[in-house]
Amino acid sequence: MKKIETAEDYFNHKGIIPASTSLFNVFESEGLCTEPMIYNRRDFYKIALMKGTSRLSWHGQVIEVNRPALIFYNPHVPYAWSPVSPEQPGFFCLFKKEFLRDSNREESLRHSPLFRTGIYPVYFPDKVQLQYIHDIFSRMYKEIQSDYIYKYDLLRSHLHLIIHEALKMERDTFPIKHQHASGRITALFFEMLERQFPIDSPERSLQLKTAGDYAKVLSVHVNHLNHAVKEVTGRPTSMHISDRLLAEAKALLRHTDWPIAHVASGLGFEYPNYFYNFFKKRTGYSPRQIRMGVI
Repeated sequence: MKKIETAEDYFNHKGIIPASTSLFNVFESEGLCTEPMIYNRRDFYKIALMKGTSRLSWHGQVIEVNRPALIFYNPHVPYAWSPVSPEQPGFFCLFKKEFLRDSNREESLRHSPLFRTGIYPVYFPDKVQLQYIHDIFSRMYKEIQSDYIYKYDLLRSHLHLIIHEALKMERDTFPIKHQHASGRITALFFEMLERQFPIDSPERSLQLKTAGDYAKVLSVHVNHLNHAVKEVTGRPTSMHISDRLLAEAKALLRHTDWPIAHVASGLGFEYPNYFYNFFKKRTGYSPRQIRMGVI
């Protein structure tokens, strides 16, 4: 059963023979980042230093990466990436949470602003920062091919150096700032929405299902939440919840072998026919047709 795209799947798709285990790998991006990437359920994090121009679709926004950038990809956040320039020089590393080994470090990484859902994932370093980060990636690329018996400890330290360097850039490089109440509430809503996904077990049902549920957690009236989200995005809260629920439903149908009734339960539907009606209304297809690859 293939629930998510693993690092091994990624290597096979790209035709890569990794120099390391699947827990951590680093590559030069030239020649490997030539085709668009669409969101899939993955089991690894990714940090990329990109020097070409590209386009990142994230949280319903399109981010133009038109100068050297450091990009953090969280496996729990939907995104799509497409190259604009034919050359995409730079580096990228893939790693699993197990690579950090120390559970405290893993927790700190998961809650870091760089990997939390709803946090802007693109950082634009200045010339000095760019050279520093490039040098770290270059050292990692050379080190991973070495025979040094403690190389993974060293690579782990390099990884944290990159993360901390980005934290220094955070204040000056966030292009999106929510200066008014509607923007702040909307950002909190989207972060809470994304925290519920992916669903990794049919026993782990969604806790927040309606705009009223989110409003209660945010300690605001549901009308206030709806007004804020509509003001910022142009779309009602319920539509964003429905869209995210539909995206997760499609992923579960395509990438797991769970019975459709279990998919429905995991997504918070009390009865399978409620899920069927929701899915059919939104897509024009039944859940079974999606599972069979009709679209």
